Amino acid sequence: MSSFSKWRCVFRVPGPKVLARALALAWLFFPGAIFVLAQNSRPTEPQVKAAYLYNFGKFVTWPPDRTTAADVLTICILGKDPFGEVLDSTVKGESINSKKIEVQRLPSMEDMASCNILYISPSEESHLTAILAVAQRVSLLTVSDIKHFAERGGVVGLVTQQDRIRFEVNLNAAERNHLLLSSELLKVATRVFQQKAGGG
Repeated sequence: MSSFSKWRCVFRVPGPKVLARALALAWLFFPGAIFVLAQNSRPTEPQVKAAYLYNFGKFVTWPPDRTTAADVLTICILGKDPFGEVLDSTVKGESINSKKIEVQRLPSMEDMASCNILYISPSEESHLTAILAVAQRVSLLTVSDIKHFAERGGVVGLVTQQDRIRFEVNLNAAERNHLLLSSELLKVATRVFQQKAGGG
């Protein structure tokens, strides 16, 4: 099986086979592929990032006490929401490991304990150190497009390279948060940090 086919199988597009979502995943993970598409078929930035947030959950193992009893996997947004209804529609009706996917918008970092995946909006950059400290205590997969997020102690940083949205991973941050990341996920990351990193 070619690498293209392999990743197409692993990163299943959630829900109905909506063209925009399929294109989002192709655009993200198959930069070497050539797609002959109409100009207006290009996925939007919120669609791409929503697809990432959903698919990251397939390649992370949380501590047993964070997932065993729960029948849902919760994606949370802290700060200004860049997705609108896109993230909700992306995960609607979907599940990961038999767990229903839910989306929550958090009014403050004190509500993070119910989350599994936490998207930290750039609007919260001034509070990043405190947010990452709480996220570590409750074993969250932290994701953000704050500049140098992975270098600053976040687990997954979304970055733009050659007009495409990619991601970087901080393995030390994942370990501190008691998360196990699949080697398949690391293969797709543009950069993997293993040095110690502090917040903010």
